[in-house]
Amino acid sequence: MMQRSKKVTLGVLLGALALPALAQQEEGGDDASRWVSDDLTTYVRSGPTDGYRIVGSLTAGEPVEVLDTEGDYTEVRSESGDEVWVPSDQLQDTPSARVQLPALESRVEELSAELSGINDTWEGRINALSETLAVREQRIAELESRNQELSSEAEQSRDTIRNLQARLETQEEDLLMRYFMYGGGVAGAGLLVGLIVPHLPRRRRKRDRWF
Repeated sequence: MMQRSKKVTLGVLLGALALPALAQQEEGGDDASRWVSDDLTTYVRSGPTDGYRIVGSLTAGEPVEVLDTEGDYTEVRSESGDEVWVPSDQLQDTPSARVQLPALESRVEELSAELSGINDTWEGRINALSETLAVREQRIAELESRNQELSSEAEQSRDTIRNLQARLETQEEDLLMRYFMYGGGVAGAGLLVGLIVPHLPRRRRKRDRWF
């Protein structure tokens, strides 16, 4: 699976690198550089038609220099210096995969290392954020627990205050009742004394006699 993925990646990179090369070829126009098709080994002839004899072959992906074109054939100079004719459809305007493959593999390794570094960096950041989030969640849980405790204590305090207020009101009523009772008793006693005293016998005073 990894090998297949690597091949796909190489194919994508090959296409990406081939496009600039193709653009340069189209802009230059007169650039004589060509590469033998990667598809297979190409047989070459001594002339520009199928009637000429085969004089050798060119390896797939081998770079050649274009000298002339006639009909369906193109005259090229190989790396060894031989001047031969090859079917024009067996040539391509972009470097062969065989030439690009080492550079692409190196680039893939660089990108893989860079991606690995990015993954490590992000994993470190995610771990740090996760730890921070865990600490904050723990702090929030502690605050919520403390808030519940304070709410419970406040409710208990309110109950205590209500009980004290009720007791105070009861004591005030008892005290007021006692005042009424004491006042009533004193008033009653005074009234009773007022009624009794007039009826008490008075002691007569002795008259002083002078002899």
